[in-house]
Amino acid sequence: TKRAHGALRPAQQNPRQETQMMDLILWRHAEAHEGSEGQDDLTRALTPRGEKQAARMAAWLDRQLPEGLRVLASPALRTEQTAQALKRKFKRRAELLPGGLPGDLLELVQWPNAKGAVLVVGHQPQLGQTAAQLLGMGSGACSMRKGSVWWLRQRQRLDHSETVLLAGVFPHHP
Repeated sequence: TKRAHGALRPAQQNPRQETQMMDLILWRHAEAHEGSEGQDDLTRALTPRGEKQAARMAAWLDRQLPEGLRVLASPALRTEQTAQALKRKFKRRAELLPGGLPGDLLELVQWPNAKGAVLVVGHQPQLGQTAAQLLGMGSGACSMRKGSVWWLRQRQRLDHSETVLLAGVFPHHP
């Protein structure tokens, strides 16, 4: 994984600046086996390379993530295995299954009104479409590589709000 310089500061309220922040961390599942004919897509497991990708990204995330983080994952096997690499409790949510829409994800995490941080482990194109929408990139999807993390922050300051990309971390491919 690409190393960041210093830890990311967790989202928090700062009454002096009347700022409220929410962090949304989007983590695409790591590399998975191709489905065989007749296999349920939800039962596809990570490859050995995918397991390594998930472990490396989980190690990076573990150093960055704030206390009180909520972790949500698609109930597909490959996303559960990716989330398990973090060794934190997570909730499986059907809104994150393949084919989900950005609106489903944003409603689930209560964007932008929740406080603190939420980590979502999911699939393309939902994650990329969500990132594109939040960053004002139009209706098209950003392409998120397998195993990558995009860390977004919503800031509300007085009469305006903005979404910023704090980090984009991509798995190292040996």
